Amino acid sequence: MSDEPAKILLGDTAIGAGGEPPRPGRRLFGRKKRQTPPLTHCENCGTLLTGRFCGQCGQPAVDYRRSFRHVIVDVLDSFLNWDSKFLATLGHLVTRPWKLTNEFLAGHRVRYLNPLRLYLLASVLFFFATNYGERQAEKNINPITIENGPSGEAGEPKPGATPPIDRPGDAEESEIDDGSPIIHIGPNRTPTVFEAWMQQRVEEKIGKHGSKGKFFLRSLMENLPYMMLACIPLFAFVLKLLYFFRRIFYIDHLIYALHIHSFAYVAALVIALTALGLNHALPALEPLARTLLLVVAVILIFLSIRRVYRQSWFMTLFKFSLGGFVYLMVLVLALAVTTLVTIALP
Repeated sequence: MSDEPAKILLGDTAIGAGGEPPRPGRRLFGRKKRQTPPLTHCENCGTLLTGRFCGQCGQPAVDYRRSFRHVIVDVLDSFLNWDSKFLATLGHLVTRPWKLTNEFLAGHRVRYLNPLRLYLLASVLFFFATNYGERQAEKNINPITIENGPSGEAGEPKPGATPPIDRPGDAEESEIDDGSPIIHIGPNRTPTVFEAWMQQRVEEKIGKHGSKGKFFLRSLMENLPYMMLACIPLFAFVLKLLYFFRRIFYIDHLIYALHIHSFAYVAALVIALTALGLNHALPALEPLARTLLLVVAVILIFLSIRRVYRQSWFMTLFKFSLGGFVYLMVLVLALAVTTLVTIALP
């Protein structure tokens, strides 16, 4: 927002009918208008200003010691500018995710959100929605008391019932039948220090009979955003290996990795919200719509690789399949490491 429209909106330069500016007069209570001169030097480093930003340190040439309405105008200007960037970025991200990467690498960066900021925003929204949906699902599940079935399997005791007494001779058998997460060691081998420590951590985190499983899963979900953030450089490294002979900088692969992961988060949110809405309105169409949206998302990812790296359809399909399989293995390994870290941390 330029200065002239802002002043016109705020009444600072109310032009009369004859087109002449009003003469300086007195305001209420006899106080004169005090005109604040524009900044000529940067308040941070003292460099002579030649534009809206300091050419030495980059600080905006904004004097906040002004009337409150001027500060509001500056804030609205920044917000509306960011909002326009957000809408443009979101539009391309949903329909043409490859355009964000191509525009950024071409130097057209001021028009769209920063790739890292876009990823963080999409990641926060995705994992927040996931955690919220999980908590709502837990509230909708009614606890059911399980009695001893015809198969003879022991269930959870009723309230007020006397818990069963474990006999020393049945310890090993009960642990096997109950599906206990305890690490069993053979009778002829003494557990190592690491095995004993890991068994203790498993009992503390998951419970001897899985009684703390929900709390452990919740802790694991809280660590997944950090896992995915750590996997993005690995995904860029996989792309670097796939396109090694193209002599593309690693930072270019990293920019594409941020954009395509942001697209994956937004696509997952769109699919989940669409499925949720159709499940309440038209349950019969929910599986078909979810499948179609998932196929469209995969096609857009494939087209993004084709448009960013500009190779033939055959090579793009080959690298899309190979890279997807390799990255899936990376995610499985990262999930296993995250699980071990979640167990090991206090």
